Amino acid sequence: MTIDPRLHKQVDAHPYSLLFATISGAHLYGFPSPDSDFDLRGVHLLPLEEVVGLTVRNETVEKSGIHDGLEIDLVTHDARKFFGLMLKKNGYVMEQLLSPLVVRTTPEHEELKALANGCLTKHHAHHYLGFAATQYSLFQKETPPRVKPLLYVFRVLLTGIHLMRTGEIEANLVRLNETAKLSYIPELIDRKTSGPEKGTLEKADVEFFQSEYERLRAELERASVESGLPEAASATAAMNDLLVRLRLKK
Repeated sequence: MTIDPRLHKQVDAHPYSLLFATISGAHLYGFPSPDSDFDLRGVHLLPLEEVVGLTVRNETVEKSGIHDGLEIDLVTHDARKFFGLMLKKNGYVMEQLLSPLVVRTTPEHEELKALANGCLTKHHAHHYLGFAATQYSLFQKETPPRVKPLLYVFRVLLTGIHLMRTGEIEANLVRLNETAKLSYIPELIDRKTSGPEKGTLEKADVEFFQSEYERLRAELERASVESGLPEAASATAAMNDLLVRLRLKK
């Protein structure tokens, strides 16, 4: 994917220095629709004078809207907050860190990526199981049921299974399905990316996907039990060292 220069412009306008900015959301997951917005995610570094007092502001910076004709949702966290999320078994931030769709990078981004494996544990399965349950609940509540939340359900379950079995983060559903070989995934992606007129399902389809959701949840639970990933993160000290160096550098 070629990075639109308008995204660089939005990143350049960020009020703080950035360690990185990447694209997340449907573009990362492999099923963007023609009208999909761009989810920009990253890490900023607050100046030392803003973090040494009693009150720390701007740990999260958010900006959304139409900019230069693109719908953009930008969210960045200060390095301390983001590092903490990495150590709390949050698969979402790991996907942002390791996204191949890079708008801004730095040597420190590369250093942080090198520490990512030391943050991954078998307990990341809980993140993916919880996110899948939330998305499936959303899918069930809508009439007629839409394809989009269902794709998110299968994406997170397959990402979790892949992580438990390989120790690697993969967020792109097309690549995940090269291994999973679920025959219905290409059709669901086509429905979602073709536009709203094909973005809903029939009742018979819903019954089938209910069984698939339950089957893949059980597969992820089983994979977590059998996983060779560690019980706890090992990168805490190295990340603390990196954060101190980043603060002093500023």
